[in-house]
Amino acid sequence: MTWRRLSFVVALAFWAVSALAQPPDCRNNAAARYYADVYADHYNVPRELVHAIITQESGWNPSAVSNMGAMGLMQLMPNTAVRYGIRDIFSVSDNIGGGVRLLADLMQQFNGDLRMVVAAYYCGNRPILRRGLAYSNRVVLSYVMSVRSLYRAEITKHAYLQASITPTGEYVQ
Repeated sequence: MTWRRLSFVVALAFWAVSALAQPPDCRNNAAARYYADVYADHYNVPRELVHAIITQESGWNPSAVSNMGAMGLMQLMPNTAVRYGIRDIFSVSDNIGGGVRLLADLMQQFNGDLRMVVAAYYCGNRPILRRGLAYSNRVVLSYVMSVRSLYRAEITKHAYLQASITPTGEYVQ
């Protein structure tokens, strides 16, 4: 066996082992959606909002990193991760847990006003606390409108799925 072929086989084996060594929640969105729902229910945050934020922030990519340094599914900044005790910012469970806790804290701080919660999630709570809805940064307003659209789509999808299930629990098309 040539050196080139041997190095290819070793690289292929390493790739296969590393893919299998990843936690199962890193390989598909079903587990990420499960964690999103569990944490949303636990912290009393609308599931649809959590799904909309994740869709907007990372497109359900657990290894996403923004130009500003935000990481993971919910695009948490490193200092936010430290504040919420997240050990592995790229862990699906840790990232979603920290992000949903942040959303829950913002919902309490802004009395459930989702527009302000989403704006504060994007740019931090200080500018929103100071100026409220008068905060007129176009990028923030665009972000809030995008999340609002995704949130409404999630609500519609959830309502459709609920209407498609019979009282016996069977799915009807």
